[in-house]
Amino acid sequence: MTDIRRTILWVVFTMSLVLLWDGWQRHNGQPSMFSPAPANVASAPAGPASAASAAALPAVAASGATTGAPAAPVIKNELVTFTTDVVKATIDTRGGSLVRVELLKHADDTNPSGHVVVLDPLRNYSARSGLLNVPNAPSDQTVLTLVDGPRELKDGQDTLTVRLEGEQGGVKLAKTYTFKRGDYAVAVNHEVTNTGAAPVTPQLYLQLVRDGHIDHTGPSFAPTSFSGPALYTDKAKYHKLAFDDLKKGKAEYEKNADDGWVAMVQHYFVSAWIRNEPGPREFNVRPLNQDLYTAGMVMNFAAVAPGASAKLDNVLYVGPQEEKKLEVLAPGLELVKDYGIFKILSKPLFWLLDVLHTLLGNWGWAIILLVVLLKAAFYGLNASAYRSMAKMKAVNPRIQEMRERLKDKPQQMQQEMMRIYKEEKINPLGSCLPIFLQMPFFIALYWVLLSSVEMRGAPWVMWIHDLSKPDSLFGHLFGAPIGPLPLLMTASSLLQVWLNPQPADPVQAKMMWIMPLAFSVMFFFFPSGLVLYWLVNNILSIAQQWMINKQIGVTTAKK
Repeated sequence: MTDIRRTILWVVFTMSLVLLWDGWQRHNGQPSMFSPAPANVASAPAGPASAASAAALPAVAASGATTGAPAAPVIKNELVTFTTDVVKATIDTRGGSLVRVELLKHADDTNPSGHVVVLDPLRNYSARSGLLNVPNAPSDQTVLTLVDGPRELKDGQDTLTVRLEGEQGGVKLAKTYTFKRGDYAVAVNHEVTNTGAAPVTPQLYLQLVRDGHIDHTGPSFAPTSFSGPALYTDKAKYHKLAFDDLKKGKAEYEKNADDGWVAMVQHYFVSAWIRNEPGPREFNVRPLNQDLYTAGMVMNFAAVAPGASAKLDNVLYVGPQEEKKLEVLAPGLELVKDYGIFKILSKPLFWLLDVLHTLLGNWGWAIILLVVLLKAAFYGLNASAYRSMAKMKAVNPRIQEMRERLKDKPQQMQQEMMRIYKEEKINPLGSCLPIFLQMPFFIALYWVLLSSVEMRGAPWVMWIHDLSKPDSLFGHLFGAPIGPLPLLMTASSLLQVWLNPQPADPVQAKMMWIMPLAFSVMFFFFPSGLVLYWLVNNILSIAQQWMINKQIGVTTAKK
């Protein structure tokens, strides 16, 4: 039995060291040992997508249909910027595409004086749309004319309207963006006017196009949320499509439905084309070239007689994954916030955390109170575990003496140990089971704190100005951020080991001290909100364990 436990401890310790080294490598920009090095991302031009890939987009959206536009003189496009209180958006008159969106309320991690940019021409990340099923109709490559109007949301105004128009192939397309104060959701209206002599039945395609590069944010030792295309239908529900699966042709999804939306998801932020009106639509998600991907949908206009018009209203969302706001925009849109495998627990935990934040007005204090409530809910289970530990510590001198006396008789040693446990009414597994029962809740809360954009840029007290970033008050040592919170976390972990019964095996006893130190390395890279959560949890556990030890009469002072 002792040999088996020693082997298990060594395996756990060795794997911990391997994972720590792998996390350290990834933190310093090196490839992971468990996956191939990422392909080099070719630098994209600082404008619209290349002509070759962009020309293929209408064909992709229509599942093989093409506009068949003949060669025409090149008309110069223009990039025009519009500003509201929350976004700075750039529209390319070529296609009227939204090619850049800067979020003015979210600072850039790499440049504190700048802001997060979601749609970005440097990455060919844009929101496009155009017409199909009519020869030579305006597409996302047709240069439209910008109608004169304001380019900034003024004080006292609630909306900013941008209108672009273009006529081609006997069809006039007017594309209107309506930006709202304090809102990341943009209403997008497409109006088609038939200027020809015969009826037409155009189709509208909506697309999100971006490269396949994934920014690895968050702690180096833990995966961040999913990055890539996603779609939702009432029948198939939420479905994520990994870039690698798309490249290999292994991605499967619902291609036709009467409802749903498409999105491009990344950690904390999302872009999505949304249409809540019921009606047939075709989804298309696929790679365009080596490192460019599209997620889109196609829908039909009603038949348009000569001189008549038809329109379709949609919503383009480009912004943070704020759960409560996403829930009201479209069914299932809040699912882009990745909670990991315990999302059934994470969602109510976030709801409770949000309620506490509403009451306290600070996410840091809300985290602390949430941990207190969880510890209160599991007080009975923890008390059972700590009581078992205290009893084991009380009989530890007898166990040590017995092991010395019977060290040459392992079978008799095991029988005598079980006799002592039975006599003292000690269950050796009693300290483990309560912990295992609580783990799903703590893992779920971990993902809540890791995935919630609400923590991004949220201060707590004194030197903690951003709960989503590591505590680095004392600077960096060998590339690792050093701060009071992870140091206190390490000290609390060691104190817990000191309070626990020491294994009779000297090797196991050393491992019990080494493992908290090894795992504590991770906490130097974790966001301070996560470290705060674990630190408060440790402090409450230590307090409860010390009280139970005292009740049972166990001396916790080191002999």
